[in-house]
Amino acid sequence: MMWRALSADWLKIRGKGLWFLVFLGPLGLLAMQGLNFGLRYDYLTDQYRGDLWGGLLDNLASFVPVALYLGGTLICSLIANVEHQMSSWKQLLALPVSRTAVFMAKLLLCLLLVAVSCALLSAGTVGLGFILGFGAQPVPYSDVLRISFASFAAALPVIALQLWYCLSRRNQTLPVALGITLSLVSLFSMSLSEWFPLNWSSLAWSAPRPWLFSGAGLLLGMIVLLPGAVHFARKDVD
Repeated sequence: MMWRALSADWLKIRGKGLWFLVFLGPLGLLAMQGLNFGLRYDYLTDQYRGDLWGGLLDNLASFVPVALYLGGTLICSLIANVEHQMSSWKQLLALPVSRTAVFMAKLLLCLLLVAVSCALLSAGTVGLGFILGFGAQPVPYSDVLRISFASFAAALPVIALQLWYCLSRRNQTLPVALGITLSLVSLFSMSLSEWFPLNWSSLAWSAPRPWLFSGAGLLLGMIVLLPGAVHFARKDVD
């Protein structure tokens, strides 16, 4: 049943601006680092001459969590808004598909779109490195993938929470405001405990044992998912 709901949701997002958002996030991050290295090329290449790719990734990593939290929030909001704007919840939930399947389909769609964005960021990072002339050094493909997907796994609790909140409210002002707030707080939260969830996306790149934080994100994301699915299954809809 979930796959039927997912197929229907996939058709509904056409022309809703979601694909523009999926491409905008990674392109914005890459353009920012292209400008950063372009304006300070000699200084930065001298500073990172022993590991040019590592320097590029370290500069990029500072902004990946913010992009994940903000991009995930906007994707969740747009997916939820498809039903809210059309006032189609009653018609959707009257179909022979369980509410849990509907919730899981929307979560899976959200995660797929964020994963596409992460894949574009990884591919674009390699392309940017070659444009900047880093091709003489071997490409650290595992690190290029880790900067996107390990951080994505660590950000899963926030994305699951945002989808729950977005689906629960017809007015998307508060869910989007919360996502923006969490994105901004994540920039200044590294002084807090490493087990503060907003830090996990950054630590999935920079910590000595980054897999701990990716794993913690996956685990907490599944924990957040359960009450979200139960609440959605029991909630009255307009």
